[in-house]
Amino acid sequence: MTDVLEVALRVALVLGVFLVLPLLVGQTEHKAMAHMQSRLGPMYAGGFHGWAQLVADGVKFAQKEDIVPTAADRVVFKLAPAVALIPYLIALVAIPLGPGVVAQDLDVGVFFVLAVMAVGVLGPLMGGWASANKFSLLGALRTAAQLMAYELPFILAAASVAMAAGTLSLVGIVEAWEPWWLIWQLPAAVVFFVAGLAELQRPPFDMPVADSEIIFGAFTEYTGLRFALFLLAEYAGIVVLCALTTVLFLGGWHGPYDDVLGWLWTLLKTMVLAFVVIWLRVSYPRLREDQLQRLAWQGLVPIALLQLALTGVVVVART
Repeated sequence: MTDVLEVALRVALVLGVFLVLPLLVGQTEHKAMAHMQSRLGPMYAGGFHGWAQLVADGVKFAQKEDIVPTAADRVVFKLAPAVALIPYLIALVAIPLGPGVVAQDLDVGVFFVLAVMAVGVLGPLMGGWASANKFSLLGALRTAAQLMAYELPFILAAASVAMAAGTLSLVGIVEAWEPWWLIWQLPAAVVFFVAGLAELQRPPFDMPVADSEIIFGAFTEYTGLRFALFLLAEYAGIVVLCALTTVLFLGGWHGPYDDVLGWLWTLLKTMVLAFVVIWLRVSYPRLREDQLQRLAWQGLVPIALLQLALTGVVVVART
């Protein structure tokens, strides 16, 4: 009975984090973009500082008609939003919030989370193919090309910090983390974060949803709550990326009184990184496709390989 209760509490913790943080990131994006772009609409819904903007968005999506194109593959079309969203829920199972605050400490936690995040990209691919819309298909193909380009530096950067820690367990990496890693692993951290943004198709890497070229890419034919699920998957992906960056490169729960407040430090670091994601969206224009591919293959991949080699040299020298 004790084991069952422990599992239930861990599942409740993951669900609570998953249900709250993506919505909080979405609300923060509304407010941050409104201030940065002098676009004050989101400041009025509900009165004080537009507190009900998120509620208004939810009601709006719920009221919209659920449309499925006549020529679409109905089963795949309806399944795609869930495929985009659920992997991020599964990924949170292995991400520690604090000392002992983790649903499941996996020995191969790094590769587990990276593999699950890669599955989430299948959602837009399925939606674009099933929509029977040429613009949606083009968006899905761009998603596939972007995934292939940025998955390699993404994994190489994570492998660098795993090599430094001597373990693939996310809990083990946090426990092995030292403050000087902020400098030693900085190139890997930058590569990891930038590649993660590209995999999430966040600006300035939003070529698969370039509205001036292909309407809204793989999501063009989606309406109502199905479209809302894709948006929620985007915000959930931001939470997972920022939490994973925090655990791998920023020391996770390490901070003052981390034996008690470790979970708070993890959440604060995660939300600061989420704000950076929003800030980048407002600050930089969308890359061209050739620029996007050049950044991956001529920029991030060489840096990640050099960092991996440097890490290997340092690890061998220390042993």
